[in-house]
Amino acid sequence: MSGSQLWDDVDFYFSSHLSPDDEVLQAALRDSEAAQLPHVNVTANQGKLLQLLAEIHNARTILEIGTLGGYSTIWLGRALPADGRLISLEYSAKHAEVAVRNIARAGLDKIVEVRVGPALESLPKLADENPAPFDLVFIDADKANNAHYIEWALRLTRAGSLIIVDNVVRGGRVVDAESIEPDVRGTRAAIELIAAHPRLSGTAVQTVGSKGYDGFAVARVLA
Repeated sequence: MSGSQLWDDVDFYFSSHLSPDDEVLQAALRDSEAAQLPHVNVTANQGKLLQLLAEIHNARTILEIGTLGGYSTIWLGRALPADGRLISLEYSAKHAEVAVRNIARAGLDKIVEVRVGPALESLPKLADENPAPFDLVFIDADKANNAHYIEWALRLTRAGSLIIVDNVVRGGRVVDAESIEPDVRGTRAAIELIAAHPRLSGTAVQTVGSKGYDGFAVARVLA
């Protein structure tokens, strides 16, 4: 058995027992596939991890940067109380249209708002609204701007908030200090920002599974 097949099998075993997709989540994936959205959504295991982290943290407000078809948004939204709030920023109007339908089907449209446009334009507008600090920020957008997204997350959170950055391993390319690829440079800048920033304490974890070799970073905002 190949390594990748074994990863797939283990992922399926864990997800089938611990984070099975229900009809709403399956429909979100089907609609994303039908609309030809990129196959870059989180796995069920990763979605359940996001939900658990939000629940453990007693999150009431969540900011997501990168909506895609709303699959991760649904996992996160399910962790919120009835009066919670989740704002998700999505660059593509096409992706956002699919996500909004999926979120409504999940019964989360009253607490989830999808905003369309480049996140680096949406974030200053959001900051101008002076919202309550977000308890958790999930960053899963264009990797070249990861460090910028973390800087904005710091402005929009408080001491104790969590910042999660997805896809930080880049298939191992993250170790290439000479890389000129934007996704690698942006990810390295994000990791180095977490390491150096006096208001952040974080770590990164490598993962394998049905999405291959990757990983994520988690940082806690300090006082």
